[in-house]
Amino acid sequence: MQQQAHVIAQRLLNIYRQEHVLVGGWAAVNRVLIDESNDPNVIAELKKLPTGERLVMHINKLRSGETPMDAIDPELLPYGGLMANISANVNLTDQELNELRSALDNFEPNFESLQQIRQLKSVQKFGNNWKENIKSALTKEPDMLAKWENVVRTARAYQMWDSAKELISENFTERSRAQIQADMPEFETYLPMFGDEGQEVLAKLRTYVSSTPKN
Repeated sequence: MQQQAHVIAQRLLNIYRQEHVLVGGWAAVNRVLIDESNDPNVIAELKKLPTGERLVMHINKLRSGETPMDAIDPELLPYGGLMANISANVNLTDQELNELRSALDNFEPNFESLQQIRQLKSVQKFGNNWKENIKSALTKEPDMLAKWENVVRTARAYQMWDSAKELISENFTERSRAQIQADMPEFETYLPMFGDEGQEVLAKLRTYVSSTPKN
């Protein structure tokens, strides 16, 4: 039961940290936070995680009504509000918007299609913050925003794939066990997207977690 609470707590913390790239913003994120944090064990596990105390404070403010369900206290923003500031007031030209619309209409959740998106000038100009800033630029384009969510999900899947492959290729230590445990909810979400090979990698990660690390 405690292990399940830990997994839920880590998932909620990941959602809290990634609000800036999730469609629906705080209105969608807060609903999930409230619905999945009813178990006191989940709150207890959150308090053990880095920045988990801040998330607990946010959840408590939501439950009390002090914070509206579509908002967050600025003092409790993940990353100190840095990601929110980065993605504010971002615009695309008509040409960039049309270029992106065409690419999204033809997007498939695979590496080649993701690379085509990454090579667009409208995406490259935002550097490492491309996911957040494009999301901000598409706030008035709900159809495109929904398609952009698929791009972000695909990018995250390949990021987690690379992380998983790196973890199973190096010597297994207590540090790598902790990283696997922290990221396990996302590994379980994204690795199955890679078919049988993804399931094999996921099985290895689960075995690592239950094994004794090398000193």
